[in-house]
Amino acid sequence: MHLTTNHIPHYLTLIRFDRPIGSLLLLWPTLWSLWLAAGGLPSIKNLIIFTLGVFLMRSAGCAINDYADRDFDGQVKRTKDRPLATGAITKEEALSVFGLLAIAAFILVLMTNWLTIVLSLGGLALAAIYPFMKRYTYFPQVFLGLAYSWSVIMAFAAESNSLPKEVWLIYVCVVVWTVVYDTFYAMVDRKDDLNVGIKSTAILFGDYDLLITSIMQMFVVFVWLLIGYKFELGIIYYLAVIFAAGLFAFQQWRLSEGAKHIEKNAFWAFLNNNWVGLVIFLGIALDYAIR
Repeated sequence: MHLTTNHIPHYLTLIRFDRPIGSLLLLWPTLWSLWLAAGGLPSIKNLIIFTLGVFLMRSAGCAINDYADRDFDGQVKRTKDRPLATGAITKEEALSVFGLLAIAAFILVLMTNWLTIVLSLGGLALAAIYPFMKRYTYFPQVFLGLAYSWSVIMAFAAESNSLPKEVWLIYVCVVVWTVVYDTFYAMVDRKDDLNVGIKSTAILFGDYDLLITSIMQMFVVFVWLLIGYKFELGIIYYLAVIFAAGLFAFQQWRLSEGAKHIEKNAFWAFLNNNWVGLVIFLGIALDYAIR
């Protein structure tokens, strides 16, 4: 391992320790899945395992992402101060951080069941592949969605030791939702990415970005409704879906203010999805709690 204690502040920057939004966006659907699998409050053990696991794997994902983008980040305004881009740490150090965090997450998984352990290998592969996709395809956000949403499958398997067809509804929902908010995120860097040669859905969608993301958001709302039906959820959950749909509409309204404000509003819309995830989680948790 190529790690030194005097570089700890740079390692914390590498894993976005001071920017928990990525962990929260990963945590909320993981909690949806745990609650739905348990039909209410999940086991404390799984709650701890997956809360810690979310932080570890998101941090590992940041490390491998910066390793993959080390030759590009210095040319992008938002990322030019990342520790690999500035030379504050080496690529070997970034890989070591990724490896240690992935091992720590796997140790947590070993405390679950065999189904979850086997599934974790797919999650690790997706996390390692995603950062390199922006070189080859305009759909890196889809690969991020596939990777991020894998925690939904693992959490359900850990809590119920099964994978009923309903869990794939949650998975598809989270994949599409992730593509939406990561497209907003990519809209912030669209000009720089075009100059550097990085691909994204924001570039692919172009002038139709708001239309396409709004259609995807409507699809997410539709799948939320299907999830409510399949898991026999009640009025509190459906009220939460209505509220989350309102947040989606507000995001689109802010984004429609014009090109002059698009980067600022796109980043705001990305961050606002944290509240979307929280609202749906509260809808599920409270709906089960009052039964």
